[in-house]
Amino acid sequence: MRNVAPQEWEIRCDLAAAYRLIAHFGMDDLIYTHLSARLPGNEHRFLLNRYGMMFDEITASSLVVVDPEGHALDKERVSEINSAGFTIHSAVHMSRNDAQCVMHTHTHTGRHGGGRAGAGPAAVEPNVNGALRPHRLSRFRGYRG
Repeated sequence: MRNVAPQEWEIRCDLAAAYRLIAHFGMDDLIYTHLSARLPGNEHRFLLNRYGMMFDEITASSLVVVDPEGHALDKERVSEINSAGFTIHSAVHMSRNDAQCVMHTHTHTGRHGGGRAGAGPAAVEPNVNGALRPHRLSRFRGYRG
């Protein structure tokens, strides 16, 4: 793995911990759900898990940097990305610069979530079907995979 700035490393560690917490609490769906985090800077770069890794296997160094279309920016890892899995994330990240982390899971209750810096717990509210809906952050984008 290339050398990364301390701020990126902290984001990598936090996102890897979030993946492991999702696995710990049984909110993962094998390899078919995703969490992503925005990296600092104006280049619109994001972290995403490698395709095929179980959530409890993900580490800070195994996360892949992707562009808004879900393409791996590290050419050695191009085949390790499920770009269709990033479609939902890119829609949120690109429409909301304050969305620092996006979580999309396939739990029994259909939970999903997104976060923005400094939003706190009030940014996520339940909706009528038992899912979690980020307050004024929800976006819909049809399946393109």
